[in-house]
Amino acid sequence: MDLFDLSGKVAVVTGGNGGIGLGMARGLARAGAAIAIVGRNLQKTKQAVAEIEALGTQAQAITTDVTDSSAVDAMVAEVVATLGGLHILVNNAGINIRKRPEELSESEWHEVLDTNLTSAFLCSKACYPEMKKAGSGKILNNGSMTSLFASPWTSAYASSKGGMVQFTKGLATAWAPDNIQVNCFLPGWINTDLTIRAREQLPELHQHVLNRTPADRWGEIDDMSGIAVFLASSASDFITGTAIPVDGGFSASI
Repeated sequence: MDLFDLSGKVAVVTGGNGGIGLGMARGLARAGAAIAIVGRNLQKTKQAVAEIEALGTQAQAITTDVTDSSAVDAMVAEVVATLGGLHILVNNAGINIRKRPEELSESEWHEVLDTNLTSAFLCSKACYPEMKKAGSGKILNNGSMTSLFASPWTSAYASSKGGMVQFTKGLATAWAPDNIQVNCFLPGWINTDLTIRAREQLPELHQHVLNRTPADRWGEIDDMSGIAVFLASSASDFITGTAIPVDGGFSASI
């Protein structure tokens, strides 16, 4: 038995058309899972689907507002109808508005919290009946290393990610009897469009990351593939409610 084989499994990856989500989708696809890529930009999502299909597995592009419960329910129904089930959910959709807290508007606060945290609640709740019916399930939540650290420009983002860690524990304890494992991954500084913009706004960030990271490099999106496969596979069947850094040692360093 191959503990890491995902053949016959169907995975939904929100925010999967680029960055960390795409890196995780690639890993899941290489392990044999069919992938539903959920994103706001349909053209970008279709490009990601083409890339996943080139790896030899079935893929589907879905445009959904993950902060809207009716849209999320429709997304799940579409995935099940098209791909034949739903076994893995990666809650990766997220945004950041880089402002100091005194400059952040109430609407911006809610936008970040709803996109990053409420979406995970809605997607998890919608997927739960399908996973329970299947007799097992895996939910992977993007907790970010800002669930451990924060900065003057991440008060809303860090709050959403700290909430994600506790949300993960809540789901893990609630759904363990249904053989559904729920875990959190905490990406470090990964080369993505979001972190490129961060470096543009904070020129000192690049060297700071290198100085703090024992691996002496930024992560690449394919560095997220392994954790995706591990947490989505039977290799992690007795692991639930955890938060695992994937950061080249950044969180272990001083």
